[in-house]
Amino acid sequence: MTRKSLVLPAVAGLLISTLAACGGTDGSGSDGKTLVLGSTDRIEASKAAPAPLDPALAYDFASWSVLHNAFQTLMRLPRSGTEPIPDAAEKCGFQDRQSEQYRCTLRDGLKFSNGHDLTSKDVKFSLERVLRIDDPNGTKSLLSNVDKIETPSDREIVIHLSQPDATFPSKLTTPAAAILDSEVYKPDALRDGFDMTGSGPYSAKTEVRDNRLTKVVFTKNSHYKGDVQPKAGKVEMRFYDSASTMEKALVKGDIDVVHRGFAPEQIDRLNKGEIKGVRLFESSGQGIRYLVFNTSDPTVKNKAVRQAIAHLVDRQALVRDVYKRTAEPLYSMIPTSISSHINSFHNEYGDPDPDEARRVLNQAGIDTPVKLTLTYTTDHYGPETAGEFKELRKQLNASGLFSVTIKGYPWRDFRPALVKRQFSASGMGWLPDFPDPDSYTAPFLTKDNFLNSPYRNRTIQDELIPKTRQEAQRSLADKDYQSIQNAVASDVPYLPLWQGNTYVAARGNVTGAEYAFDSSTMLQLWELGKGD
Repeated sequence: MTRKSLVLPAVAGLLISTLAACGGTDGSGSDGKTLVLGSTDRIEASKAAPAPLDPALAYDFASWSVLHNAFQTLMRLPRSGTEPIPDAAEKCGFQDRQSEQYRCTLRDGLKFSNGHDLTSKDVKFSLERVLRIDDPNGTKSLLSNVDKIETPSDREIVIHLSQPDATFPSKLTTPAAAILDSEVYKPDALRDGFDMTGSGPYSAKTEVRDNRLTKVVFTKNSHYKGDVQPKAGKVEMRFYDSASTMEKALVKGDIDVVHRGFAPEQIDRLNKGEIKGVRLFESSGQGIRYLVFNTSDPTVKNKAVRQAIAHLVDRQALVRDVYKRTAEPLYSMIPTSISSHINSFHNEYGDPDPDEARRVLNQAGIDTPVKLTLTYTTDHYGPETAGEFKELRKQLNASGLFSVTIKGYPWRDFRPALVKRQFSASGMGWLPDFPDPDSYTAPFLTKDNFLNSPYRNRTIQDELIPKTRQEAQRSLADKDYQSIQNAVASDVPYLPLWQGNTYVAARGNVTGAEYAFDSSTMLQLWELGKGD
């Protein structure tokens, strides 16, 4: 999402970018053969992100939803389950017990959508390109453990890691490891704009207006070689200006599926069957929302301030009053749907307690009320974000211990400013890069974390995270992940708020909607079909 803002879905897209690009239905509706998806995602080119669909830069759920269907990776996640399986590769595996040398053999006869041959040299080119470009808003952190890549033959590739990492096969399922045509992409520069050349099950043609993506037309790629079998020969993804406009298009029949962007009240209407001819599919989501603190900022540098905020935030009120129970309170950066989760923040702080917050501040000698600005993005996580931050402001100010103001920025300004550490405390969303507790810890807590957070915990960084990555049997890492969660709850560099559910709305003749997302909540267009 950044996915990751990176990182993100939940609540049909409340987590990772939900205000639409310019565009929407052109009035043509569906032609009966083309399957049409609606979304309120916003994908745009800007000075800070000139190449929103370049795998070296794109790190958000909206962009990954496009890339995942147009590019192949060495490995992919299955329809259901969390164990990676071969994609562009015929077979892959570690060649040592330490999980430091990973070897793959490519499928025979692979080609890109333009007809160019795909060889191991393209794989090497693609992975090294991410590391070489090293964009501060990009995906390098997922591949930063790569030390050296060898290509013994056109179909063989050997990846040497600088440290053991049992999660590396999962990282190879992400668009960060998308295989690019080395004849098309430059080795040391982003491909500005919205054009893509991949070898995935679909080729993609984009339509753009005012530097914003308005439509993507996915057509079955005749050169594709892999196990995926697209149910629809042509899929069109349309981007709407608002959830209400998108709902009207769904009711009218102009679109067949909505995978992101509905507001909580719309989800409620769908649940009640008030939108005729449309089914709602709900599943537990893996997307989370949280506050990120700039621990070098004078206002929140003292962890007592952050701990006091943790004592005051009422998550139940947030999910009840703002998100209409389409989300659940979250008390750890690892959500309940992921193994190793513990309610570390509730264990540490319990229910909201102004008296305890006052004691913490007084003991640290901090004068009150503490003046604090909470920042959020106005156009990336949906219109409910403003209401969420108004609620947070109300909760903190009601204690008399804080004097909070809130300020919103468009995503194109918010994200670069956050990375430059220009804010004291900000709201962010996250969807996992892959379904493993590592994806909720390492991206936030390593030295090269994607938020450029100054927070450092040497025990987590130098001991616990490396240790968890040595465990091929992931359950054996539970104890260390619990230690990480407890340390984060104590220091509060991040404050988890809530996790959302995943929703897909589909007209009655759509098949495969229950498989629209894989276990990392990546969109699988090939699972969607359209009956008579």
